Amino acid sequence: MELIYSRTKTLQEDKVSGFCPGCMHGTVMKLIGEVLDEMDMVKHAVCTLGIGCCGLHMDYVAYDNITSPHGRACAVATGIKRSNPESLVFTYQGDGDFAAIGLGESVSAANRGEKFTVIFINNGIYGMTGGQLAPTTLLGMKASTAPKGRVAEEHGYPMHMSEILNQLTAPAYIERTSCNNPQNVMKTKNAIKKAFRYQMEGKAFSMVEIVTSCPTNWGLDPMKSLEFLEEKMLSEYPLGVVRDIQ
Repeated sequence: MELIYSRTKTLQEDKVSGFCPGCMHGTVMKLIGEVLDEMDMVKHAVCTLGIGCCGLHMDYVAYDNITSPHGRACAVATGIKRSNPESLVFTYQGDGDFAAIGLGESVSAANRGEKFTVIFINNGIYGMTGGQLAPTTLLGMKASTAPKGRVAEEHGYPMHMSEILNQLTAPAYIERTSCNNPQNVMKTKNAIKKAFRYQMEGKAFSMVEIVTSCPTNWGLDPMKSLEFLEEKMLSEYPLGVVRDIQ
């Protein structure tokens, strides 16, 4: 019998996912694990976690990880990669962690061309901490701190982190993907693999921004959340390669 699929070794066998139904964190974690398996880099991987739902990552994976103070994952990853350049170092951060509280650390690491990878989960809202307005929240989209919806005059406009970092000289690779259908799941996996490969080739900063859903804090069921993602989120955050320095 031909084996066509096997479970990634990076996921703990005795753990059941605690993510909400319709959340895409589990899918992204699985893709990261598959890439590490295929690259034979599980023993050399170090993940620096942001706070919130991203921090739950640690409960399910079998590779080294460390939780940083809120927003400081890029600063911690900088130290890890500089002191262990042979390791495959990546951060796993949400939009509140990467684009709000850690904006200074994120932009500075990209500007320096630090040789690690950011996996940026963009679901347009703060997750575990209560559904507050995030830098990526859409105009008109409601949040616990914007119950009438995001208003540009009061809250500013949604921030496009891939495009912002593309204004810098140093980054080597930036791509925005999603996991809303099988085709995009495979594109996300390929983007993660390319970012990791570039890192191990000694190229500068790389980021894969993954547009995902948050049914709980969006106040929608999983299917309605998927529709909102496809109709609204992807209109604001178009998918594709933003930068690729071969």
